[in-house]
Amino acid sequence: MTTQRRSYETGHKPKCLVIVDDTAEWDRAVYYASRWAIRVGGGVVMLRVIETEDQNQQWLGVAEVMRAEAQEEANAALDRAAGRANGIAAITPERVIREGDPTEQILDVIDKDVDITMLVLAANPGPEGPGPLITIMAKTVGSFPIPITIVPGDLSDEDIDALS
Repeated sequence: MTTQRRSYETGHKPKCLVIVDDTAEWDRAVYYASRWAIRVGGGVVMLRVIETEDQNQQWLGVAEVMRAEAQEEANAALDRAAGRANGIAAITPERVIREGDPTEQILDVIDKDVDITMLVLAANPGPEGPGPLITIMAKTVGSFPIPITIVPGDLSDEDIDALS
């Protein structure tokens, strides 16, 4: 990926990408990204990735129902996250729903939007580890096309306010 970032050029504005998933700590990433957007006059792009399994043709009808349900769940999750961002920063974030491998979809969204300057993730503070997405990202961080900010999942709103 060699797409040149253009977020600070005339006619562009910096954006950060936030992944809205099923983890409990997604809210910390949304909070941080929203506060960051206020400070820099930027925007927030919220991504929900629906992981797809290989679909067996004989179960195509069931697969279509499952896909529709996953789309509904994705929209509901993005509604909650967008409402949270609006309440924090009075912004309307962009919403993106993708299907497939999370890492591939994250990289594709970044590649297609030259204004995305940072990926914001939140880490699970529990003993089970930081979370699957951070674990996956740790393997690619050295060659990742933009900076990644990892917000500790147990920071309070006040803690994040002081940092952002």
